[in-house]
Amino acid sequence: MTGKSLAGGALTLLAMLWTGSATYAGIAQEQGRAVFVELDRRNSGYEDLQVDLTMVLRNSLGARSDRLLTIAQLEIPDGGDKLLIVFDTPKAIKGTALLSVGHLQEPDDQWLYLPALSRVKKIASRNKSGPFLGSEFAFEDLASPEVEKFDYQYLRRETLDDVACDVVQRIPRDEYSGYTRQIVWVDEESRVRRIDYYDRKESLLKTLTVSDFELHEDEFWKPARMFMENHENGKTTELLWSNFRFRVGLIDERDFSTNSLKRAR
Repeated sequence: MTGKSLAGGALTLLAMLWTGSATYAGIAQEQGRAVFVELDRRNSGYEDLQVDLTMVLRNSLGARSDRLLTIAQLEIPDGGDKLLIVFDTPKAIKGTALLSVGHLQEPDDQWLYLPALSRVKKIASRNKSGPFLGSEFAFEDLASPEVEKFDYQYLRRETLDDVACDVVQRIPRDEYSGYTRQIVWVDEESRVRRIDYYDRKESLLKTLTVSDFELHEDEFWKPARMFMENHENGKTTELLWSNFRFRVGLIDERDFSTNSLKRAR
């Protein structure tokens, strides 16, 4: 075979390999996205809900402090959901409230009401990677996880705690996200079981473990426990969910406006 033929054969082989790789990458992207499209479908249709929440903070030495919260959420069929979080205890932060207005593709708008200052403060996009009131959850962790806000890659199928899961990498499209990527375990009921969060240095920053699922309204699976562990500082935040109420008649303009933050107490 001549040198010219060898070169041509090598180029043909490289082209075949590249095409195959590109095809595989495209399939992995679509397969990964499909997992979250189905997750979104199964979690839609609740209209609105209210739920009570206990937040348990522990430092690296194990010292504990508890907070009681109430959460209201409103489903927006053609847009991102709306979320209102209000702190009931401790006394020092009672009445503190966060309003998150979701968008399908753009970063959510978020406002924080601080009763001690009697003012509503908008959270800047570049600050949403910061911790939410001393917890190991960031402001962006509380944003509406719309499908279009991420790019996806299906990684593998594996068993987690005796439960079969699809493992998918999702990459935030928000340039100000504190994460380069997240590895998410989703079970056959479209329930998120675990998320590994990687920071801007590509180091494993946090792990969220989700457990104790209960079926509500014969339709919606909701966890009773979420446990976020920060691998860098040794701190943890545990969320204990209880008393879910669905379709309670929440109204967008009345219950999810910046004015509603001040009335949330």
